[in-house]
Amino acid sequence: MTQLIVKDLKGKSVLITGASSGIGEATARHLAARGADVLLGARRVDRLKAAAQEIAATGGNALYRALDVTDLADMQAFIDHGAKAFGKVDVIVNNAGLMPLAPLDALKIDEWNRMIDVNIRGVLHGIAAGLPLMKRQGSGQFINVGSIASHAVWPTTAVYSATKYAVLAISEGLRQENKDIRVTVVSPGATESELAGTITHETTRDFIVNDFRKIVLPAKAIAKAIGYAIAQPDDVDVNEIIVRPTAGPY
Repeated sequence: MTQLIVKDLKGKSVLITGASSGIGEATARHLAARGADVLLGARRVDRLKAAAQEIAATGGNALYRALDVTDLADMQAFIDHGAKAFGKVDVIVNNAGLMPLAPLDALKIDEWNRMIDVNIRGVLHGIAAGLPLMKRQGSGQFINVGSIASHAVWPTTAVYSATKYAVLAISEGLRQENKDIRVTVVSPGATESELAGTITHETTRDFIVNDFRKIVLPAKAIAKAIGYAIAQPDDVDVNEIIVRPTAGPY
């Protein structure tokens, strides 16, 4: 039986960072299936190409471009590419993120800096590159992917939580300053992704894999939450969605 494709997002152009796996890739697939034009960005171009080809094979419209969110010029080129390809940019999903958790006394300073660069500066670069365009359009939406760590701190999450609290603060400031731009934070609980693969502290990695991530959401659940926020009328701004597994504590 052929699956019915609902085209309720037809005409929407959506640019997604961190789209080579996990939430970003699932979001690209879900939104394209609902009729949106999507541009996938990440560093792993081979993964982007494969995802875009699979989306196209099912009738969706997907483009891809290499992207390093820590490079403002690269982010600007990504946004400009989407605007040229689609004629406008309706939504930017700032999804790229890292989660190399560790106790502070492990002094993983390089990892702290990398989280700051990707999780905070990457979001700011998305805003810096996309906001002027959206202001010229008179409309647009930023969807910034936070975390339940935007709301709580546990042992080993201090720096990661700090970066995700920053995403929440930046998003709220952006919302208050721009009455013509919609701003949404989607904060996932434990979700299928490759984030645990960035953890180099062995004890922490074992805990995250065996306890924290024992019950996880499929990445598509977060993609659906993002789709819900996008599908609202232009005068409705869903400011934050927190999504957790029903049976899990996180």
